[in-house]
Amino acid sequence: MDLDEARDFLRANHRAVLATFRRDGRPQMSPVAAAVDGDGFVVISSRETAIKSKNIRRDPRVSLCGLNDGFYGAWIQVDGAASVVSLPEAMDGLVDYYRRVAGEHPNWDEYRAAMEQERRVLLRIAIERAGPDVSG
Repeated sequence: MDLDEARDFLRANHRAVLATFRRDGRPQMSPVAAAVDGDGFVVISSRETAIKSKNIRRDPRVSLCGLNDGFYGAWIQVDGAASVVSLPEAMDGLVDYYRRVAGEHPNWDEYRAAMEQERRVLLRIAIERAGPDVSG
């Protein structure tokens, strides 16, 4: 699958499961809402203390399975390298992420305060591979 096709799918379908790696090498999976930023990175809001954030800091390899809203039917998998952007640098990205997933927030000052209180981070995934390329 072309990487831009995968990005287009995630622009329209935000439900996904993110897989990171535990210390022992087994996957740790989390349901997430994913979006694609203006630079083509897959972005996810998380917390500084979340296991997925800690795993990415240790090992940036990730896989993401994007699902359509009906669950069955079209889906994609992207693999890539992720980074964790912490506050205060993450704030503009978190605002952009919210807009891409949910639209305008009724009170952006309240949203920004919640991001700080929750110690939110922005996970950014550089897509290296996407599929499926075949079906069985």
